[in-house]
Amino acid sequence: MTSLVDPSLNRRKLRLALRKAREATGLSQREAALRVEWSQSKLIRVETGTVSLSVSDLRALLALYDITEPDTVHELLEAARGSKGPSWWSRYHDVVSPQFAQYLGYEGAARSLDTYHPIVVPGHLQTRAYAEALLAERGLTAERMRRVVDLRMERQQRMFDGPDRPAAAFVLDEAAIRREIGGRPVFGAQLQQIAEFGRRDHVTVRVLPFSAGAHYSTLGSFVLLRFPDDDDLLYLEHAAGSMTGGEDLELLARYQECFQTLTARALSESDSLDLIDHVKQSLEAR
Repeated sequence: MTSLVDPSLNRRKLRLALRKAREATGLSQREAALRVEWSQSKLIRVETGTVSLSVSDLRALLALYDITEPDTVHELLEAARGSKGPSWWSRYHDVVSPQFAQYLGYEGAARSLDTYHPIVVPGHLQTRAYAEALLAERGLTAERMRRVVDLRMERQQRMFDGPDRPAAAFVLDEAAIRREIGGRPVFGAQLQQIAEFGRRDHVTVRVLPFSAGAHYSTLGSFVLLRFPDDDDLLYLEHAAGSMTGGEDLELLARYQECFQTLTARALSESDSLDLIDHVKQSLEAR
């Protein structure tokens, strides 16, 4: 029976296994592609997990890499069968860029997620009303805004309530918990939701106070994804979005160190939740 996990996760399983198997044989991507009479670009797409893989194509690679262990062959064949079909975000194709779609595939497979945002509450933690107020300033049509917010809410539900939810750590700049987006009722509800998420066992929310001063990512938000079987991945959030992993270890290391610095300078979990509650109470008292 084919696995019911998202197709992107099956493509990732194939990507990791086949890249590792090719490297163990000492073949370059070009050499391996020639051996099975593929274009090099086809093999590259398989090894980056951006395309599904047919059973017949997989068998060709298994033979080339001399993979014969029955359980391994069975597991990879099931992954190939499960690599076809749309991912959950495919129905939002009109509002998801190819770059962000690739990121969502990685996010769904991550063991843990570390996020910092210097200006607003990150999308993972947003209420629907807060997200709508935030997007209202971008001049989107009502329909496009609804689609973006629906995507954000489904992503949130899958991350926090799904069966394979990752450990999630958020460092929010103090500006993000004081910027009254959407007015007092909307922002008050947003602060309440941040506090509720922060009290979950697998979620950590900490606030970086204004007194923390400058740091490496003062001007930009980022996400660090960690995996049990692959390199860490960095996603820099800006207009186009960008990802980096093993191909830029120096940049990845800078942001890993940056998150450690942010965490060290941030308030403790309990003090952070106290501050969020204090800001909420101040809103209600006005």
